[in-house]
Amino acid sequence: MITRRGILAGLGLTVAATMWGTAGPSLAADTIKIGEINSYTRLPAFTIPYRNGWQLAVEEINAAGGVLGKPLQIISRDDAGKPGNAVKIAEELVSKDKVVMLAGTFFSHIGLAVTDFAKQRKVMFLASEPLSDAIVWAKGNDYTFRLRPSTSMQATMLAEQAAKLPAKRWATIAPNYKYGQDAVAAFKAALKARKPDVEFVEEQWPALFKIDAGATVRAIAAAKPDAIYNVTFGGDLAKFVREGSLRGLFKGREVVSLLTGEPEYLDPLKKEAPDGWIVTGYPWYAIDTPAHKKFVAAYQAKFDDYPRTGSIVGYNTMLAIAATIRKAGSTDRDKMIAAMKGISFDSPTGNVTFRSVDHQSTMGAYVGRTAVKDGKGVMVDWVYADGANYLPNEAETRKLRPAN
Repeated sequence: MITRRGILAGLGLTVAATMWGTAGPSLAADTIKIGEINSYTRLPAFTIPYRNGWQLAVEEINAAGGVLGKPLQIISRDDAGKPGNAVKIAEELVSKDKVVMLAGTFFSHIGLAVTDFAKQRKVMFLASEPLSDAIVWAKGNDYTFRLRPSTSMQATMLAEQAAKLPAKRWATIAPNYKYGQDAVAAFKAALKARKPDVEFVEEQWPALFKIDAGATVRAIAAAKPDAIYNVTFGGDLAKFVREGSLRGLFKGREVVSLLTGEPEYLDPLKKEAPDGWIVTGYPWYAIDTPAHKKFVAAYQAKFDDYPRTGSIVGYNTMLAIAATIRKAGSTDRDKMIAAMKGISFDSPTGNVTFRSVDHQSTMGAYVGRTAVKDGKGVMVDWVYADGANYLPNEAETRKLRPAN
């Protein structure tokens, strides 16, 4: 459970950096400094578990001797959900704190701002969470890598399942910013490629976290779609689910929903969680591989809580950074960049590789349906979709990505 104390700890990041990874009251001089930026106070439901995840990984890495014989030191800062803040913080981390690379960010517009900063300042950046395709394609650069499966990857995973449905008339709802726009465009393209006779009869674009759920639900219902593609998350998702359920929008209609199976967004709905939606998410309670069970046990022992999607993202972020520096044998920027291109490492969710062609990782996602059990939402009938199977080939990727 996310506690009040945990939320207050996140709020404290607005005024001070958090330094993590060294023992004792003073920070050791001989450490590897990583600058980490995220929207801790803007979306604590995701970013606090994310912070827990990377803290656990750093603790384990340092307990095992660190990287190249040095402990990792994470200097973490809160961007408060503002791109301008993120760029200013990035500059301070590079110029003042002398970090060897940057990592993190959540919202796509912030990730894109730091992506551009990385290009301009020629500093390495691992975008942990932001999903916009542009981070590794249209706005991609030689200094930026991305961990999570992108918008188009997860949208394609869902389109693969949507194509099996009899539905032909579709409505979409997505937050009106880069992530939402990409998510709708990618789903449309992927579904039409598999089922050319589908048509999209309604689009709703509420402002992020400012949804007028009543008006949105009425507009979708008036279009009489056979199925709905939803991209809302957080508070917007909760309002959409409650209003749609109240007005019968989902009765007799399939709903395909990006990210809704993630505990961050599904758990707060409790018994109001949607039943039968096709979603991407993270059924942590049902994954029984040895590596994942070990991760869950360590996470629960340290935080007295269960992991969320953010926890895995944060954990894998530090695993990727440690693997890269080890392979490079140095914290030299160019050597680290060369090392991360094509690198593979094992994680609680399986092997992950960063492609050389676009710097996108092959980290996958879980795809299944929602259900309500014991008064809370869960994922059932899920499968793990390997991200490598949902990326364009090298020739197609080069058309999407500008020359560096």
